[in-house]
Amino acid sequence: MKNAEYVTFGSSGLDRAAHIRGDADAVARARTHPDAKCLLLWRGKVLVQGEALDRLGLIAMSHKLVENGPGGSVEQPVFLGLSDDAPVFATDISGWTADGLDVSGVGGFIDKSEQQHPDLPHGNVFAELRRIMTRLSTRDAELAASAKAVTAWHETHRFCARCGAASELAQAGWQRSCPSCGGQHFPRTDPVVIMLITQGDSVLMGRSPGWPEGMYSLLAGFVEPGETLEAAVRREVMEEAGVPVGEVRYLSSQPWPFPASLMFGCAGEALSRDITIDPVEIEDAMWVTKSEMMQAFAGEHPVLLPARKGAIAHFLLQNWLADTLD
Repeated sequence: MKNAEYVTFGSSGLDRAAHIRGDADAVARARTHPDAKCLLLWRGKVLVQGEALDRLGLIAMSHKLVENGPGGSVEQPVFLGLSDDAPVFATDISGWTADGLDVSGVGGFIDKSEQQHPDLPHGNVFAELRRIMTRLSTRDAELAASAKAVTAWHETHRFCARCGAASELAQAGWQRSCPSCGGQHFPRTDPVVIMLITQGDSVLMGRSPGWPEGMYSLLAGFVEPGETLEAAVRREVMEEAGVPVGEVRYLSSQPWPFPASLMFGCAGEALSRDITIDPVEIEDAMWVTKSEMMQAFAGEHPVLLPARKGAIAHFLLQNWLADTLD
């Protein structure tokens, strides 16, 4: 696809400056750079600012929440890279609690809550990234996705997978090393195929239990070890909907830090329209015509809601409707 990287979280050309990560002196200089900033995360939510919550709430490295903030998933700020030559870090303060702080909806499919830390300027709030991702600039979106994914990895990988000993943060946050057995562990990314399966002017859509009423999306599933993307597409569609798929081609990819996937958008040609769903995998599946999908995108369909804005499913469907998949 010519416009493949226009997908949300697509590359903004961030200089990740990997050569700095292993140089302790260079990392220290980056942390004390006069323009260095830090992105705060709390329980997976990112700090944003502005009336529309359309900008990351980057704060100075000297702020007390960076230097002495409530403990979170990382022992020290993670170096994300250089944005316009200015170092950007990320750190987690999920240890913050406060009287009356409502956490009941945090992490939900639709989390509209916002949390204001008393030590941050008014208008800086923690918000669910899926809710505000389409409002961010390309650069802010890439920084937020990177920060969320790598801090979530640290949260679940504090111990060595080889010997079980406590591991230590290394490479400015892009590695964990085991002082006991010498094991080295790196942030994981799980490959997932998401499929635009069509026949004629119809596309195959499905829904998972617990989604908002009427919401459907493209079928998706994890790539298994020893499997190609094409084979994964055919297997997942057959498992979930019982539809055989012929030709498969790659379209676009999207980092999806919920918690740590790389979505491979693919197009596939269905060899049959007969659907037999696996109720363990999905709740429902159906064929949707272009005219029906156009109604859904316009908010005029009586039943169907389109995939979440910002997700690669929505992006692929938009391009399918506009005939811009090439």
